[in-house]
Amino acid sequence: MSERHMSAPVATSRKDHNQFGNLPEWDLSDLYPGRESPELKRDLEWARSEAKAFEGDYKGKLDSLTREGRLIDAIKRVEKLNDTTGRLGSFAYLHYAQNTSDGARAKFLGDLSQALTDLSTGLIFFELELNRIDDDALEAAFAADQALARYRPWFVELRKSKPYQLEDRVEELFHEKSVTGAQAWNRLFDETMAGLRFPYEGRELSSQEIFDLLSNHDRE
Repeated sequence: MSERHMSAPVATSRKDHNQFGNLPEWDLSDLYPGRESPELKRDLEWARSEAKAFEGDYKGKLDSLTREGRLIDAIKRVEKLNDTTGRLGSFAYLHYAQNTSDGARAKFLGDLSQALTDLSTGLIFFELELNRIDDDALEAAFAADQALARYRPWFVELRKSKPYQLEDRVEELFHEKSVTGAQAWNRLFDETMAGLRFPYEGRELSSQEIFDLLSNHDRE
């Protein structure tokens, strides 16, 4: 995902750690106006369409494109696609993180995560095929195309995983199961922590508020 400037949190004041008033909130409008915004829905539909088109245009063809000096086109397209899906995923998670006890936000994160996983499953081939390209052929492509050579550090990092690469269908299966695997456990942990309440001086405080008190230099 390309770097984007995110607006600073809205500044509010509080007298001390024991008075919880209007706390700062993230302004996510640099990403999307809201979870039901037309901009978000438009980007998600574009990403779905582009992912299918990308798979049709490039699957099984990357080696020949490298030797023909046309790999840069695929790199540019997948970069734009990754930027869009990264923005969608970042918004969904940050929107959820603002209030992890909100069921609607949790559902939105789960639904969007599943949608992004579904559309990106068809792109698993891309990095797998890139790692199968012969080193000499790739070096020749770098030498012939300065635009492609700019991505050399990315290729170097990618090819570090080459010895551990599984067959395509197995890699796809692991990817498909990610939403109901580690991601689901992480989300369950966040929701469980957000739902905890602790009695303190006649009030019920959240785990965040309790942790804040623990770091207060006047906690005694």
